[in-house]
Amino acid sequence: MIMILICFLAPWLAMFLRGKVFQGILCIILHLTIIGWIPATIWALLVTRKEAA
Repeated sequence: MIMILICFLAPWLAMFLRGKVFQGILCIILHLTIIGWIPATIWALLVTRKEAA
């Protein structure tokens, strides 16, 4: 539940917490744009749900 909240507020942090540093850096770049925030959040949610399963 906390990871889902982190995915919405800071998707790049969710990537870093999962150990995906390169993807986290790309997610920061994507998250800095207003339009890119939604895809970054979806991407972080997919990675988080995939790791949890």
